[in-house]
Amino acid sequence: MKKTVAVPALVPALLGACLLLAVPAWAQVPTAEFDTCLNNLRAPARAAGVQDATFARHTQGLAPDFSVIDKLNHQPEFRMAIWDYLAGLVDDERVAEGQALLAQHADTLARVQQRYGVDPATVVAVWGVESNFGQTFGKHPLVQALGTLSCFGRRQAFFRGEFYATLRILQAGHIAPERLVGSWAGAFGHTQFMPTTFERLAVDFDGDGKRDLMDSTADALASTANFLAKAGWQTGQTWGFEVKLPAGFSTTGEGRRTKRSLTDWTARGVRQADGSALPSRAGSAGLLTPAGPQGPAFLVLRNFDALYSYNAAESYGLAIAHLSDRLRGAGPFTTAWPTDDPGISRAERRELQGLLILRGHDIGDVDGMLGEKSRAAIRLEQARLGHDVSGRGGLKLLRALRGS
Repeated sequence: MKKTVAVPALVPALLGACLLLAVPAWAQVPTAEFDTCLNNLRAPARAAGVQDATFARHTQGLAPDFSVIDKLNHQPEFRMAIWDYLAGLVDDERVAEGQALLAQHADTLARVQQRYGVDPATVVAVWGVESNFGQTFGKHPLVQALGTLSCFGRRQAFFRGEFYATLRILQAGHIAPERLVGSWAGAFGHTQFMPTTFERLAVDFDGDGKRDLMDSTADALASTANFLAKAGWQTGQTWGFEVKLPAGFSTTGEGRRTKRSLTDWTARGVRQADGSALPSRAGSAGLLTPAGPQGPAFLVLRNFDALYSYNAAESYGLAIAHLSDRLRGAGPFTTAWPTDDPGISRAERRELQGLLILRGHDIGDVDGMLGEKSRAAIRLEQARLGHDVSGRGGLKLLRALRGS
């Protein structure tokens, strides 16, 4: 436990110097330096197809948002287990809402499938994971966020490309400037396209002459299907399926990219999760074991690679795949995760936050997002209960707080 020490009173000049040293380096950067950087970007923007009038209109008086530099540089200490990640993204609440939206947008989704060959459940699963069906877009004005990232921090060349694309989107009139908000890194809309991705793959599906991923659900759903189609989605094929590995099966060297024929997997003793034989179809599949050979295992086909390309993480691809199956009526995975403390749904996370508040912890809003304030309170409760102090909110802690 750290000791607290008394701090002597400081004269104003010394106090000011200490405060200057205490703030991050970026906070000492004058706004004039940002203005100079933007002026230096005017010519490259022009070469990238941004008219001078567009550049001036959207950058005049623009202030930097250095919070995005914090997010760019932040390397979180807290790492989420796969069972926690999926428990929060694929829960009964999201499945029910997704199924209702499948019915509500059935006509649009049928036309999307006819044109792009991607089934409705997959498109709606992307929508659910990316923005909680349009409920979480992000709050950063893209011009401000990407302008700041173009001038400060790492990967400036990458962010300048996205900055110029953002200005071209505004120039073309697809989205109103005040509506173009998104994540700190520039992803926006119902299914969170980066600006350059928007330019390549967004479509005007409602026929109003604009490609609007913020306020046109039809455009967003069709654009998502177009993305997956261009990524190699195979119409009428599955992403993969859960399997059961034989005892002693070695997963060394196996993975999503190491594709083998289903006949080969059958010969090696791999069965479907319910014990039945693997389907007899052409194509090849890779083995995915996100929690090791003792946890759920999956054979993933070409369509999983298309999901992976949307956001290059296997856990993300599995969340989309699993949610799409649940939207079609499938249940949870057959094999349990190898843990004695399973992950909890968003409803259970909100319950956990409510219990923390009842015990006097200041965690902010009850939103089902276990951020740093929630994790700090969780650590205190874990210590009080004699649990491992990890800051992780799982079923074990929730049950303990229910009964204490």
